Amino acid sequence: MSAFASDPGLDGIRDAAGHGTEVDVAVHLHDGTIRLSIFWTQEILLNADDADQVARALQRAAEQARRITATRGPDRSTSSWDRSVKHLPGPDKAPKSH
Repeated sequence: MSAFASDPGLDGIRDAAGHGTEVDVAVHLHDGTIRLSIFWTQEILLNADDADQVARALQRAAEQARRITATRGPDRSTSSWDRSVKHLPGPDKAPKSH
């Protein structure tokens, strides 16, 4: 059994070019990471309605991931990229350009 839970709302999404390419958004149920998969190729062409569905699936996955990681405490990110971003200055602390 996979630790990833796929979004069932994307079952009918196929690429607009008719090549049979599929997309999947899944949340890892243990660590809250989100997997975006594009099957059978490296890219997918989506019509506007399908792109909206993929965007909504990613938003649902982000909400679920936040619930999973909320119980883990601060600074327990699953990727080094996330940890490094936390140390970047915010817009109010960035150097002013003249």
